[in-house]
Amino acid sequence: MSRLPPLPVRDGLGPARVRVQGGRLVDEFQRRWGSGAKVVAGEVFCADGTVADEATVLPAGAVVYLYRDLPDEVPVPFDLPVLFRDDDIVVVDKPHFLATMPRGRHVVETALVRLRRDLALPELSPAHRLDRLTAGVLLFTTRREIRGAYQSMFARAEVTKTYLAHSSVEPEREFPVTVRSRIVKRRGVLQAVEEPGEPNAETFVEYMGDGRYRLSPRTGRTHQLRLHMSGLGVPITGDPLYPTVVDVDPADFSTPLALLAHSLVFEDPVSGVHREFISERRVAET
Repeated sequence: MSRLPPLPVRDGLGPARVRVQGGRLVDEFQRRWGSGAKVVAGEVFCADGTVADEATVLPAGAVVYLYRDLPDEVPVPFDLPVLFRDDDIVVVDKPHFLATMPRGRHVVETALVRLRRDLALPELSPAHRLDRLTAGVLLFTTRREIRGAYQSMFARAEVTKTYLAHSSVEPEREFPVTVRSRIVKRRGVLQAVEEPGEPNAETFVEYMGDGRYRLSPRTGRTHQLRLHMSGLGVPITGDPLYPTVVDVDPADFSTPLALLAHSLVFEDPVSGVHREFISERRVAET
């Protein structure tokens, strides 16, 4: 069982966990990040809860905790409605442009941090993820001890997920179709790619007319639906990555990705109750 961090969630954000290389801690901070000020100021904590100081020496592989300096972020000007809440889960209707959880330059402007702060649920954690540009139904767990049950449910593909999408490109093939491919997403590269090998991604695609599609993924690879739709010759309207990368100003919210996580259906692994959650949003087509 993992040790709890010695610092609590603050303003919806948990502490950063840093694995050290060994030696005097203040020297390592100076070497790696250009400043040992947080150590000197008593803002860095060892795993046992003691406060590090200028004399602290740690072995290689030890971990310390601290609150990170937050990046400047463009506020995402959209609401995050709660569709359902009980003692175990919180289900929200995520807007476009809001990341699921902190990563890179998106930290405070994320669904997780907003909800932890607004609902006063410091142990809230996502059971799955949606791309920052994808809107729709997103499920969180409220307590650490039940988190694994819900995350495992998604990992075992025991959740029926349905997405709605729009493409402005006229289809030139017959539908429905099942797309199977091997998708690889490399760190630091914006686009995922399809490579030869055993398929690890599968999507059932139905055409509903007027550029509208219903997508039923059997797996949950990063950018799976966007890549599969592009590969079918019908890229999703407003997609800045597929088939080509388009540079978009972070403050430009004018062209949402026309992809909506429309519904989640599953048997609740904790309560045993049949669950079905449906987004109240519509698919953007412009």
